[in-house]
Amino acid sequence: MTYQKFIDLPPMLSAQGTVRLPGSKSISNRMLLLAALSHGVTEIHDLLHSDDTEHMLKGLRTLGVVVEALGGHVYRVRGCAGDFPVKDAQLFLGNAGTAFRPLTAALALAGGHYQLSGVPRMHERPIADLVDALRGLGADIRYIGTEGFPPLEIHPATLLSGSRIAVRGDVSSQFLSALLMALPLMPNATTVEVKGELISKPYVEITLAMMARFDVQVVRDGWSSFTVPAGSRYIAPGLIHVEGDASSASYFLAAGVIGGGPVRVEGAGHDSIQGDVRFAEALQLMGACIAMGPNWMEARAPENGRIKGIELDCNHIPDAAMTLAVCALFADGVTTLRNIASWRVKETDRIAAMAAELRKFGATVEEGADFIRIMPPQSLTLAPQHSIDTYDDHRMAMCFSLAAFSQAGVRINDPQCVAKTFPDYFECFARVVKAVPVIAIDGPSASGKGTVAQLVAAQLGFHYLDSGAMYRLLALAAQQQGVALDAEDQLADLAVRMEICFEGIDSWLDGVQVTDELRSEQSAAAASSVAVFPAVRTALLGKQHAFRRTPGLVADGRDMASVVFPDAVLKIFLTASTEVRAERRYKQLMEKGMSANIPDLLEKIRARDESDSQRSVAPLQQMPGASLLDTTDLTIEQAVQEVLTRYHSIH
Repeated sequence: MTYQKFIDLPPMLSAQGTVRLPGSKSISNRMLLLAALSHGVTEIHDLLHSDDTEHMLKGLRTLGVVVEALGGHVYRVRGCAGDFPVKDAQLFLGNAGTAFRPLTAALALAGGHYQLSGVPRMHERPIADLVDALRGLGADIRYIGTEGFPPLEIHPATLLSGSRIAVRGDVSSQFLSALLMALPLMPNATTVEVKGELISKPYVEITLAMMARFDVQVVRDGWSSFTVPAGSRYIAPGLIHVEGDASSASYFLAAGVIGGGPVRVEGAGHDSIQGDVRFAEALQLMGACIAMGPNWMEARAPENGRIKGIELDCNHIPDAAMTLAVCALFADGVTTLRNIASWRVKETDRIAAMAAELRKFGATVEEGADFIRIMPPQSLTLAPQHSIDTYDDHRMAMCFSLAAFSQAGVRINDPQCVAKTFPDYFECFARVVKAVPVIAIDGPSASGKGTVAQLVAAQLGFHYLDSGAMYRLLALAAQQQGVALDAEDQLADLAVRMEICFEGIDSWLDGVQVTDELRSEQSAAAASSVAVFPAVRTALLGKQHAFRRTPGLVADGRDMASVVFPDAVLKIFLTASTEVRAERRYKQLMEKGMSANIPDLLEKIRARDESDSQRSVAPLQQMPGASLLDTTDLTIEQAVQEVLTRYHSIH
């Protein structure tokens, strides 16, 4: 799917359903490399389709490995027994750490000349610890750019007989995993000693389990050293399946907890080799109700409906821990996540990025070298002028989709970054969440839509939005501040800055009640003048969206169904004959003590209809999917009942 520059997620009411997880990225790329290094043929089922796996597939094919796509998520890999057919190649690996680090290690011992590069962010991710360890085996690796960082140039190695090397464990577990997967290419037994505390241990467990599936048994001394015996070689297992991605499961499990649930994920459970399945335990600590089977997990909200803040060492769930940071917005009390130093060297500096985006919701955030502490705000709403930046990091985009359970939903910039691991994430998310319902009532001037909408909202207990009042308030604000009604940019800026409030039938502008000022015909004419500008309509969208709050909203205007709430559950185009509308407007004006005559009103209504239907921006029209409600021969009560009947028939 091709995404726009941003995606708007409306405020969510609930979450419920089942999601089949995509294949694990960590397992998929390990499996592809081990299959390529093996003796024999491996048929891989349920391989993840994503940017990262595409980089690994393309890299292996560039190296001469025969990889056949058999359809769906099935691939056949003909192993080269560690001897890549192509001895001179340039590989571009994007920002795929699970491809770049393991291929660096394998190619350093493979006896060829290779250049490895990626996107600019990959060239900022440290790799010196891996390179130094490989040089200890005799590898000839040179930095093309900045010392200690990709891109790299690899020349044929002069393998040493030394049987022991060391690697730091406190930067990235991918360095250790990369070394272990490459060491069967060495002629002698080799031991890797881990210096410092090893972070992200579950990902090393995945590496060891995958190597065992390909007939290489690593001898370990706890977490301090790992030995690959002499004579080790990979043997293709034949048919093998990729587990569902446990890190991706975290977003849906969290949605089940925040949105009520239950939400079930299929493809990973208590039999999984992935450490991130323990994310479910973290949710339990927050009060969630969790169920789990061999290949599935399910989550729902606590009995009291509120989760609580926790303090947790997240070494065992480094990726899924990001989801906890967003869950903290909805928790009672402070949440502190520790031992997450690896966030600093991922697709972005995730600690800094997470802190910056959480603060946009009013959260108080403290960040350190290896921790983040979050105090949620009293009222969870994203400021209208803000949207969530994703830093080209798939997990930032997916984590913050959960912020749609806030009062006003969320806008996520650059959502296509999820293609790195989960290309159809937002479609899957949409299938298990239920948005706060909106009834959109559009119609021409004096059709009675405002009165009907207010009464429908009252009957349902929903919030009410009179979008026309927003334009009248803007016109009034412009007149008060000396802004010309044709100064589009100044009007748009004013639309963002003005403070508006509706209480019953009363309207407030910047803290002052202005109900009477908005009722005049002059006010309506001024509103029509400012409403024609695209920048003005765009500026007011955020304010209009903010009215969408639980349990629901009834909105009336000219473009509620077409522009403002295109996902409304019920779209009504309410109209009446021009003669009846003129009579209704006449009665309204007379009740307000204003002079009027029907011929003049009839002429004004016809002119307004013509203007509204012909304007270039959001012209008044019955949208596809909107049902016509002609109230010419209906009372207000009958019109209200008709809208309610239509709503209850579909909701």
